[in-house]
Amino acid sequence: MEWQQLVIESGPPGPEILEDALFAQGALSVTLLDAADQPILEPTPGATPLWPEVRIVALFSANINVDEIVCAIETAIGMSLPGHRIENLPDQDWHRAWMKDCKPMRFGDRLWICPGGQKPTVADGIIVELDPGLAFGTGTHPTTGLCLEWLERSDMPGMNVLDYGCGSGILAIAALKLGAKLATAADIDPQALMAAKNNARRNNIDSGLTICKPDRIPQQSFDRLVANILAEPLIELAPRLAELAARGALIALSGVLKEQASAVEQHYQTWFDMNPAAPMDDWVLLSGARRKE
Repeated sequence: MEWQQLVIESGPPGPEILEDALFAQGALSVTLLDAADQPILEPTPGATPLWPEVRIVALFSANINVDEIVCAIETAIGMSLPGHRIENLPDQDWHRAWMKDCKPMRFGDRLWICPGGQKPTVADGIIVELDPGLAFGTGTHPTTGLCLEWLERSDMPGMNVLDYGCGSGILAIAALKLGAKLATAADIDPQALMAAKNNARRNNIDSGLTICKPDRIPQQSFDRLVANILAEPLIELAPRLAELAARGALIALSGVLKEQASAVEQHYQTWFDMNPAAPMDDWVLLSGARRKE
């Protein structure tokens, strides 16, 4: 089955009104996109802000007359739609379409992230198979890549690892594949917890992994902690992560833009001896060791 999508460059009467009108006309899905590459990196808690310029993409089945939909919406809102176009889309598995062009990726000397069951052309690599589902974390984003390289460099055998804000579970699973004894993957998003469970099964991880919401993190000390989130929640989490870190534990913090690094770092210096920031594109990874005194 083929599909059609109606793409609207939002203007008056506003994206929220157009979204409601599209669903009222039978749209299967409506997606709001950043039309001018102006990302909103850290909204305040509970806020769902939109970009200054919004592109609206509505999906319809192939047997729908989208021209009639456009006329109906224009009648409903009392004005002509802003710039818009209709596109035909071939049928495909949209949920996993990213796998088609994504190839195995190496991090450090031996860690490989392989989407969709693909295999690297090496005999001695440590392989993590991945299907992120609807959760963040594929290895393609610099923040995830920085964390994977840090894990690969760290001494993992026998360690107890915490992945705070686990997304797809990629970091916790990689830690176990690298030799960690135990790993806890925590996230507030139920879709992330589901993706982490599915990826654990995909990698034949039957024991050693705890997947939970942050308020269910086991009350124990962790030897390695990694948190790939954003600067503001990392600042708020500093006392909590310090409490969870064993004396001498290593920590890695990502999801931090270069200009945010010093602000985040100073909130961790109370408990951790911090290393120089490791950059990748516009992002950095902050790492350090929990002081033993």
